[in-house]
Amino acid sequence: MPPSRLVTTEDWPEAELRAAVLAGELVAVGACWASVAEPQDPALRAASFAWSTGDDRVIASGRSAAWTWGARSRPPLPHDACVRAGERVRQSGGDRIREIAIDEDDLVLLAGTSVTSPTRTALDLLRTASPDGWAERAATVVGLLAVTGVTADHVRERLHRLGTVPMVRQAERRLAELAGAADSTGTTAVVRAVSLSRR
Repeated sequence: MPPSRLVTTEDWPEAELRAAVLAGELVAVGACWASVAEPQDPALRAASFAWSTGDDRVIASGRSAAWTWGARSRPPLPHDACVRAGERVRQSGGDRIREIAIDEDDLVLLAGTSVTSPTRTALDLLRTASPDGWAERAATVVGLLAVTGVTADHVRERLHRLGTVPMVRQAERRLAELAGAADSTGTTAVVRAVSLSRR
């Protein structure tokens, strides 16, 4: 087995890890740390998620999946996570673990960790029920589409196939607003605008 690219509190005391960050030797990766020379890629962030949750049945979803894909600079702590319908896991550390029906096509395996695909992640974020929750997630959706290459048309098609699942119509309106704003002002302006809005 290859050595881990991450350093955790199981390896060194947290005070030493934080001192190494101040010395410019390590950088935080979620609840873990890595050498500043390590590429900050999805596999590294997925490994950090896996260490945080401690159960290989737990799937990175929502904002945690968006962070894993590189659409957010920081992970949500506690993490957003889910498990397949019928699986029971012990929750610890305040993680929000939902039990959901999910197709294998909606999952990607990164560093041995299941992560919702960029498209599934966008669908989940767009279907956030709370207007306050959406205001925070809008910039994340824009970033997710930008860094993963998933198109708004592809997400729109997947939303249409969901039929009458709760929050689909709201998600379609949100996606149309984001796509329209991106077409007229560019992605950077959209990210700035949606992070300030309270929809």
